[in-house]
Amino acid sequence: MKLEITIPLWVLATSYWIHLLATVTWLGGLMMMTVVALPAVRDRIMEADQWVQLQRRSAPWANASLVILWVTGFLQLTADTNYEGFLAFDSLWAQAILIKHIAVIAMMVLALYIQWRIYPALSRIALLEKKRPQMAGAERKRLADQEIRLVRLNLICAAAVLLFTAVATAI
Repeated sequence: MKLEITIPLWVLATSYWIHLLATVTWLGGLMMMTVVALPAVRDRIMEADQWVQLQRRSAPWANASLVILWVTGFLQLTADTNYEGFLAFDSLWAQAILIKHIAVIAMMVLALYIQWRIYPALSRIALLEKKRPQMAGAERKRLADQEIRLVRLNLICAAAVLLFTAVATAI
């Protein structure tokens, strides 16, 4: 049984537009951090303090983008003619959307972990390095390596989201 939900065209078009803006903001920030900023930190072109400032400035944009993506994505999902209801996964479209949502949840968990665990730990290490540089070096490297792995994994999840969005759109 297909669920019929009618949403005015202007609301749906606005939702798609805002969804695309949030996608560009989220992925652009993720790509900038992964492809530009992390190598700059690794190659010591960017100082650790600059990296922390970049993280602080980009985190609110990333978080807002994720919230916007969830809200507008839900509206678009329920308006799609392929949508047959919650937990109905009997079509290829529904399966692609399910995998997409799993990847989105993974992205959110990774982003929150990085923001709430890795970034504060790196900030503490930066403070410690100012007082006792010899004590913080190994821990900073371990945290930085973990951050790089998690940011790259987040980028892979983002690519999966786009892939399964493309699959669902093609159906």
